[in-house]
Amino acid sequence: MSGTSNGALPRKNPCASCPYRTNVASGIWDESEYSKLPAYDGEMHEQTSAAVFMCHQGSSEACSGWLGHRDPTDMLAVRLGLMRGDLDPSCADYATTVPLFESGADAAAHGMEKISEPGEDARAVIGKIIRSKAVRAEHA
Repeated sequence: MSGTSNGALPRKNPCASCPYRTNVASGIWDESEYSKLPAYDGEMHEQTSAAVFMCHQGSSEACSGWLGHRDPTDMLAVRLGLMRGDLDPSCADYATTVPLFESGADAAAHGMEKISEPGEDARAVIGKIIRSKAVRAEHA
């Protein structure tokens, strides 16, 4: 599908701090962010979120880890996002070779493991995100 709408596009690849990436450090995001992930799991009738999951980097792009962790068209939020025009049609065909957790529950469990005491690698990523958001705020 080629994109013709004004809806959110996916990033080329999931960002380095994406909670769906298997190689991302645990404890980067707030617990409330990790708790959103399992709502997109299961068969369509079992999914409890219809909200498009946007990139945590604060961009206007759809989260590519979310789109790529399973067939995007098997997610209620993707189908509704396409119908509402919240997502660009290219999101329906999104795929990546970046290793991702197979479910939101697995990604959330990993992310929550060290949320109380993030390791040095997680703290470095958190610092980078804070600096990046501060720079964007200065230029807004």
